[in-house]
Amino acid sequence: MQSCEISSDSTDDPLSSGLRTHRQPRIVVIGAGLAGLAATKILLKNGFTDVTVLEASDHVGGRVQSVQLGNATLELGATWIHGANGNPVYHLAEDNGLLEHTTDGERSVGRISLYTKNGVAHYQTNVGKRIPKDLVEEFSDQYNEVYELTQEFFQNGKPVCAESQNSVGIFTRDVLRKKIMLDADDSEGTKKLKLSMLQQYLKVESCESSSPSMDEVSLSEFGEWTEIPGAHYVIPEGFMKVVELLAQDIPSRTVCLSKPVRSIHWNYSAKHQEVIPNSGGSQRDDDDHNDNNHGRRPREDPAALGPPIYVECEDEEWIPADHVIVTASLGVLKQNHEAMFSPSLPEDKVFAIEKLGISTTDKIFLEFEEPFWSPECNSIQFVWEDEAQLEQLAYPEELWYKKICSFDVLYPPERYGHMLSGWICGQEALYMERCDDETVAETCTELLRRFTGNPDIPKPWRVLRSSWGSNPFIRGSYSFTRVGSSGADCERLATPLPYANSTKAPPLQVLFAGEATHRKYYSTTHGALLSGQREATRLIEMYQDLHRAETTKPKMQLRSKARATWGERCGWSPGCSRGIREAAEDTFHYSRQQREDDLMFHWF
Repeated sequence: MQSCEISSDSTDDPLSSGLRTHRQPRIVVIGAGLAGLAATKILLKNGFTDVTVLEASDHVGGRVQSVQLGNATLELGATWIHGANGNPVYHLAEDNGLLEHTTDGERSVGRISLYTKNGVAHYQTNVGKRIPKDLVEEFSDQYNEVYELTQEFFQNGKPVCAESQNSVGIFTRDVLRKKIMLDADDSEGTKKLKLSMLQQYLKVESCESSSPSMDEVSLSEFGEWTEIPGAHYVIPEGFMKVVELLAQDIPSRTVCLSKPVRSIHWNYSAKHQEVIPNSGGSQRDDDDHNDNNHGRRPREDPAALGPPIYVECEDEEWIPADHVIVTASLGVLKQNHEAMFSPSLPEDKVFAIEKLGISTTDKIFLEFEEPFWSPECNSIQFVWEDEAQLEQLAYPEELWYKKICSFDVLYPPERYGHMLSGWICGQEALYMERCDDETVAETCTELLRRFTGNPDIPKPWRVLRSSWGSNPFIRGSYSFTRVGSSGADCERLATPLPYANSTKAPPLQVLFAGEATHRKYYSTTHGALLSGQREATRLIEMYQDLHRAETTKPKMQLRSKARATWGERCGWSPGCSRGIREAAEDTFHYSRQQREDDLMFHWF
């Protein structure tokens, strides 16, 4: 794998001409998921050669995890390409032939994600009865009408009433319960079934949103999430193929696996640092960045200029950098941001991290030797009749299975065999992750027997499940706008550090990418990919601007301006004597050449 080299005489190359006389900017990308790989790919294609990717796990892909199980490729993480029209993930897959074997049944235009649009969903109650199809369709129409109402608060600027507590779940339950109870044509038994189906629909919606409950999802912001038009696509060979396409032009030496980061020391206060090599040899050359021999903790040296950032890894290695692109999940930021950033993140960014929501949505795959479901059945939906009037659908650990909302039938059987995929979210998903495979298999079998009324359903002969909540490098599936948060918090999370009004520090030291940083496409693979491209483009455009400034102004003028800027940082004005200026500069332990290199790079 090779990066794309750009000709040095290209006027569009941010690193050409004068800038090539100075060292390359050192860029560290934290995380090798879709956002990190997308950022790295663009940086390399635009001539940045000193790029290092640090991935905490032992594989690339982040929350994409395709697993081969027999003849089938199962997705423990990202599964669908959500929308085709203008979706970069769709075009990447389509242009590379990944959708050639996608069947018509694997193209779904429905809002609720299923593996197939063919067949009929079987809504089964906990007493083993199937709810009539016409009753399900009637309720589904009612539910979808209220769902459309939830979109209007953001899209049409409708005020949110106090009774809803700005919650999608509370609003939806309140409106639908009133509609159901006021329907004079329904019997009490029918009303109870509809109220029970409402609870089941909200469980499905929670899995879709990756929220513990729809009661936690903001009603005023719910309509900002934007759905790309077109069908949802499944990639038969696995979503990992998209990851491989992004990674194929990235040199293997650029990506460091099993390399968790402990802390990012940005705006590094000791600008006069020396790096002690790992291997006991002489200090490495700055240009030799991708040899993965970066050094241990820096030590003060009055004659050396250190970089603005050091990335401290768990293995005690300290990696110098000019820019760091952080693609860690919102779950990791929530748990680790205090230890992960030194100095601490600004207060408004911390508030954004704390206010935005992320939870766990897990899948449970069950493989059977023979199907016990009928050929037209595309899913088994669990409707608990005794939950019709409940307000909170939270369960103790021993009842975690009650949060499983459904099992989808994977189609076509020629590809997947006889396979079901179950869904569970929230704290109950974490409870499930603590169980062993045997317990999960037995519990799910009992559920299926109970709801279908078929006591002869055999145990599955194979079980596979995800565990995103307990994964220490992920800590959740994807983000949502929690009550009290907004899309503006996504933008605050995405804002690079230091902030633009901090004129005394090198710009764009710490940049943020990942699905949670995309205001309209959070929770999606295309949102993650676009966010990585966005942050790489920030850096590219900055260096293009610096290159244009260098090539359109006399060099002496540039150097003079650079020294004046540095002088202001050191505390002297252009009218000061040379001795005062040099004394002020010496206080910062800058050597002349290194100072000029730094200024030419950052401050033209």
